[in-house]
Amino acid sequence: MAGTKTGGEQAAETNKKKYGPDFYARIGAAGGKKGHKGGFAAGEEGRARARKYGAIGGRLSRRGKNDHEELAA
Repeated sequence: MAGTKTGGEQAAETNKKKYGPDFYARIGAAGGKKGHKGGFAAGEEGRARARKYGAIGGRLSRRGKNDHEELAA
């Protein structure tokens, strides 16, 4: 019954029997503790970095100039 609600419930029950009733709490806590770097825009220097490169990206248009004066209202 893989991929069904019933199969998921049975798998959860099996995992709790095999690894203890706090199995999902432990793996969730481990996942939360692993990430510690913060990412591209973390902290003050990251915020400045995001602003700098976001401005550069905003100036680089992939769209051509508007040559149609009647459309430019």
